[in-house]
Amino acid sequence: MPAPSTMASRIQWCSFSFFISPSRSSRRLPTKPALSVRFSAPRNHQYPTVVRMDDGTQARPLAVLRALIDAVDRDMLQLLGRRMALVAEVAQSKRSTGKRIRDFEREREVLDDRRQRASQLGLSAGVIESMWRLVLWASRDKQASLRAEVPLDVEPVTVAVIGGHGGMGRLFARTFSDLGHAVMVVDLDTELTAVEAARHADVVVISVPIEVTEEVIREVGPHLRPSALLMDLTSVKAAPLQAMLESTEASVVGTHPMFGPNVHSLQGQRIVICSGRGEPWEAWLREMLRARGVEVTDAEADQHDRAMAVVQVLNHFQTQVMGLTLARLGVPVQESLRFASPAYLMELYVAGRHFVQSPALYGPIEMRNPRTADVTAAFRASAQELAQILEAKDQSAFEGIFDEVRRYYGEEFEREAAEQSSFLIDRLVERS
Repeated sequence: MPAPSTMASRIQWCSFSFFISPSRSSRRLPTKPALSVRFSAPRNHQYPTVVRMDDGTQARPLAVLRALIDAVDRDMLQLLGRRMALVAEVAQSKRSTGKRIRDFEREREVLDDRRQRASQLGLSAGVIESMWRLVLWASRDKQASLRAEVPLDVEPVTVAVIGGHGGMGRLFARTFSDLGHAVMVVDLDTELTAVEAARHADVVVISVPIEVTEEVIREVGPHLRPSALLMDLTSVKAAPLQAMLESTEASVVGTHPMFGPNVHSLQGQRIVICSGRGEPWEAWLREMLRARGVEVTDAEADQHDRAMAVVQVLNHFQTQVMGLTLARLGVPVQESLRFASPAYLMELYVAGRHFVQSPALYGPIEMRNPRTADVTAAFRASAQELAQILEAKDQSAFEGIFDEVRRYYGEEFEREAAEQSSFLIDRLVERS
């Protein structure tokens, strides 16, 4: 008779041997696997009371059921591993034929099929769809990591990342390296200088704080070869783009990654491109970004800066106002969490995430946008108007505010917002 300390592993082994064989994974499993485990407890050792089912049969112990579930989960992991191996072959095929990584029609077919099969099995179609969307996302990321969209005839170039030890600099240095290019990293603590790197690079990426971006551009710009590319990653575009055009004869592209350096993957992330000079290099950059699954948005520099006044300045400003208000109200975070709704929790997480980052990053984004004053003035006016309505307890005026904003969003976006926010809230509750 095995010792108690080995019983769990013995049970686990028995269940594992029953489920793990991939050749049997497609068979319909019996309602009760043919597994017989006998317990003989040592004297004075307490085991759970035997449970009987409604039909009088003896239920299997919880430890056995958990061991069986673990075995099924291991089977699922084995199958996911086999799926990813097939995805790697798909990546090779797509690269040799020049096909794009993402095939929207194929994804729709997969999701429709999995939802239908889930319903037939009595499973939640919505849950299964969520699971498969993650599987598809991981599959696309795998293909991108294998350079599925990098054409076979693309030659490697030398890329210099100025500010390569910062968060965004590290991300783009790694990205270009993953794409097969030679990367030189320059920062304040490197022996290699920005000017030296600029002289020898095919592509120079400026990834430095906003307040010194134009200074660095004007320092390195004259040293690029006319056949090279100068690009930046700054969150304002008009002034840096003009500085690049004035300081070099090389090709110029302005870019703004609409994500932070800590993203888990570039799949589906967005980068804004502002054209400068030199169509061949811009086409090359677009090709490299697409190869990593990045979505590209085109914009004029002034158009970009106007949009960022809302997307960044207004968004960050309202988050900062909320955080500052909470801090000054003095309500402990943990106390408020005891009463948190999912919507409040989501807002609180966003604010908390914001304030753990560096003010040296967010300050210049807001202070150097040419439309910041207009946005903050509009925010104050709207907040004051709404505060007066609440103080006066004017329900009619309050409903007027709702109607005005509802018309602004429109029915189509409201439906999308309701669907997407419900999905996010469900995922947040699952992780809580």
